[in-house]
Amino acid sequence: MTTMSHHILPAELDDLVARFEVRRTDAPTSEVERASLLAQPRFGTVFTDHMARVTWRAADGWTGRRVEPYGPLQLDPATAVLHYAQEIFEGMKAYKHADGSIWTFRPEQNARRYARSAHRLALPELAEEDFLASIAALVRTDVAWVPDGEDSSLYLRPFMFASESFLGVRPALEVEHLVIASPVGPYFPGGVRPVSIYLSEKYHRAGPPGGTGDAKFGGNYAASLLPQMEAQQRGFDQVCFLDGAESTYLEELGGMNIFLVMADGTVHTPELGSILEGITRKSIIQLARDRGHEVVERRIPARELVSGLESGQVKEFFACGTAAVVTPIGRLASSDFDVQVGGGEPGELTMALRAELTDIQYGRSEDRHGWMTRLA
Repeated sequence: MTTMSHHILPAELDDLVARFEVRRTDAPTSEVERASLLAQPRFGTVFTDHMARVTWRAADGWTGRRVEPYGPLQLDPATAVLHYAQEIFEGMKAYKHADGSIWTFRPEQNARRYARSAHRLALPELAEEDFLASIAALVRTDVAWVPDGEDSSLYLRPFMFASESFLGVRPALEVEHLVIASPVGPYFPGGVRPVSIYLSEKYHRAGPPGGTGDAKFGGNYAASLLPQMEAQQRGFDQVCFLDGAESTYLEELGGMNIFLVMADGTVHTPELGSILEGITRKSIIQLARDRGHEVVERRIPARELVSGLESGQVKEFFACGTAAVVTPIGRLASSDFDVQVGGGEPGELTMALRAELTDIQYGRSEDRHGWMTRLA
């Protein structure tokens, strides 16, 4: 895999995008209908007119770089992904700044994680250049779909799957990489509010290190659905998982990393190994350190968190991820405890980090770390 050693420059991105053939739809969404859809975008239910695509075959490598009309995929009943779940995905956003330009956040980190996930699932690694170009090519084609409302964005979903028709248990010899896009509004339309979390003691989202927990792989999310449903039936918003080896240490929510803010100002988060290396997680660590907070990545026993909340040693507890950015947690419970976090109100550092990160993403404050890449 080719890996870029520097932040991509606009001219370089232009050259990479030029490798993608654009096949425009014959039936584009009308301006009136698009305006109506963008007025109240709903996450993952409305999609733009096109999708980016690159095809891989063992004999030829990656070929057929193109943007084509968004539409159904025709799959043989024996398509490998339907039987052996050989697939990966990413989640990103494109943001419209005040001057009308379109940017995305740390895309090279997504590209590198995509390659790591591909390696773990025995899929071909897509070059960082092709990953970035496929995103930029789609956004430039469907640039009119990027909403400009407060905290609205165009959600980008790159994904890769085994497309070969074959029932043998081996890595597929044919694979597709696609990018689709969905305009989305604020994750919390009524304003950010603390969520309630149920600690799962029965189920795990992934196995111990060596499993697929650190890959962005659909199977991990499928494993989280039943416990998530059961948590919601108990009246909770989300579920938090423990490690798969000892059922002792905090890992993550179904789709978000977690952080603890201690009374002494230190910030703690579960160490990597069997959890996803979130890009928002990585950014929160940097921003917290910029503010002078010591950030500790370690194994955190669930019982330590509970006792810390009860004693006041843990002042704030929050989750983070691409979709919701930073989400305050106001309550944590399981079969034998039920504790409130910070009086049920969003924590000061939690909200400050959320505001700082979103201000960088939307161009409202200085991008001092060079995290943003202009797409259009």
